[in-house]
Amino acid sequence: MLFLGNAFALSMLTTPESTLRCRKVTIEEAKSLLSSQGWASCIGHEDLAKVVSGLLGLEVPANRVSVSLNQGDMLIAAQYIGPRLPEGTTKLPPGAQIVFYTVEVV
Repeated sequence: MLFLGNAFALSMLTTPESTLRCRKVTIEEAKSLLSSQGWASCIGHEDLAKVVSGLLGLEVPANRVSVSLNQGDMLIAAQYIGPRLPEGTTKLPPGAQIVFYTVEVV
């Protein structure tokens, strides 16, 4: 399963002894991965989901859920770096960025 979220936490792992493959990816790589298969959003913050939608050119619904990652699953983490997002925003504020990472349970 492929997930798009805004963070990774160890509590997402279903097996306590898991091997992870993590790497930084470009927006284009993230978009390509999401376009190539079905995926589920686990971005719980509405405004951040809108910002990520704009960056990726995809409809990213806000979806506040707990995620469990099994072997073979991948999370694309859209890591927000910057000041608190203004309420109702759809674009990154000045000085902010989103860095994309893949976290794969192998």
